[in-house]
Amino acid sequence: MRKVNGDGVDDRTLAGLTDLGLGPQPLPRLEAMVAVQLRRPRARVLTVRLEAHPYDRPALTTAGRYLVSGTAADAAARTHNYAFFVKLVRAWRRSPLAAEVPEPLRSQLAPLMPWRTEPDIYRGDLGRHLPHGLRLPHAYHVTDVDGESAAIWLDRVPVRRVRWDVARHRHAAYLLGRLAANACVAPLAEQVPVGRTARRFAEHWLAVNVIPDLTTEDLWQHPNVAATFDPQLRRRILRAAAALPTLVDEIETLPTSTAHGDACTDNLLLTEVDDDIVLIDFGFWGTAPVGFDLGQLLLGEIQLGRRPARAFPELEEACLPAYVQGLRDEGCMTPVDQVRRAHAIAMTIFHAIPAIPYEHRTAAAEPELHPLFANRAAMARCILDLLDATDKGILQR
Repeated sequence: MRKVNGDGVDDRTLAGLTDLGLGPQPLPRLEAMVAVQLRRPRARVLTVRLEAHPYDRPALTTAGRYLVSGTAADAAARTHNYAFFVKLVRAWRRSPLAAEVPEPLRSQLAPLMPWRTEPDIYRGDLGRHLPHGLRLPHAYHVTDVDGESAAIWLDRVPVRRVRWDVARHRHAAYLLGRLAANACVAPLAEQVPVGRTARRFAEHWLAVNVIPDLTTEDLWQHPNVAATFDPQLRRRILRAAAALPTLVDEIETLPTSTAHGDACTDNLLLTEVDDDIVLIDFGFWGTAPVGFDLGQLLLGEIQLGRRPARAFPELEEACLPAYVQGLRDEGCMTPVDQVRRAHAIAMTIFHAIPAIPYEHRTAAAEPELHPLFANRAAMARCILDLLDATDKGILQR
């Protein structure tokens, strides 16, 4: 904890706050935000702690996550605690992950990973238009750090750690359905520049980095792949990959709606304060095929190996009707079979065809990775089963 004395916060902490977008004189800006958070006319910062917030997933456009906390005194000299969550976002080309991709592919992939969307969300008024039951963290300060990065200062949400059971998934699906069809939210999604679409993902990622590997024996003979992706599943994935242009064409004929874009459970925070779901991580916010958010809701934990793929059918059976009910309660009458078909195609494109973990495709046969490969294989079977069940003759088993 850095104490504030007559000379202010120590230089290292001041430099850190400046790097987080508070400018060359960060302390007055911090005190103004603390006063707003504490609902006091003014506040004097007494101590400051600046620490990195741990996160164990690869970050495409996130440069860092930080907690800024400490104590402050109000006008009556009473001491209070304060805390902010700070997120730095940046252009994808600055990411270490981008460095692994050669040009010109790096430039081609950039539109799939927009970084300005999230700061723009917090600069806007989306929070005032969300359906009841959904909200955003309060944003205290959003600023460009330079031409290719921005800092977002948010409330530190008091997260309630719970297991996401079927009932919680169902409730989230219902709210995502309401979000998808809400007339007040739609204009805010439609004004976002087109980013990651099924066509762009297919042409700029799958066609370049995934499908070529699927046609090589080396990939299928990798010990972890050979042990989990059996010959029948291999044929089904290859058949889906061959049908990719047709699937993309079809999904583009289906209705679109508002989508969070990355509605996994990690981005749907349950709080200690109320029953609302707090939405975070808006990098892929915009419009998408109806039902798109269901994919990440159902598959986020499965993809990471935190939930067994065998849970998918039960979750899908509970969540699809709940999502459709959310659409209905917002006045959207898109037929359920269209929602299910769009949902199935989107999961096939974004999750089933690239089911073999790309980040581990050249790794040694490490036994600890076997469960992840096995779960991804089971996930792909579930998705392709759903695709077959909604098929109109494009694919046959």
